[in-house]
Amino acid sequence: QVQLVESGGGSVQAGGSLRLSCAASGITNDGWCLAWFRQAPGKEREPVAQIDTYGNTAYKDSEKGRFSISQDSAKNTLHLQMNSLQPEDTAMYYCAAERWCRLLRGVLRYDYRYWGQGTQVNVSS
Repeated sequence: QVQLVESGGGSVQAGGSLRLSCAASGITNDGWCLAWFRQAPGKEREPVAQIDTYGNTAYKDSEKGRFSISQDSAKNTLHLQMNSLQPEDTAMYYCAAERWCRLLRGVLRYDYRYWGQGTQVNVSS
């Protein structure tokens, strides 16, 4: 059974940084995609950054250069380093996973089956 537990959210001022983590269990072998999505109040959930077990990544265009996704395979942990945060980054951030998945040409995927409960990020101006 796949379980995803996010941590690392909090409140920061504009220009600050946060590092989100997602502890993943039940994910074994290759062929998985892991992702960060976010949902701001009144808006649809959107993909932010994704990585597969082959090391391929994909980013939302506006976050390239500010956000960096990485995974610690030994600890089954996914991270999202977020720099230069702005008030518009305020949202609930979710970790997601999908099996039999591979990222191609940096294209974001939307078809994730497994989700965490989310961690809140608040950025004040």
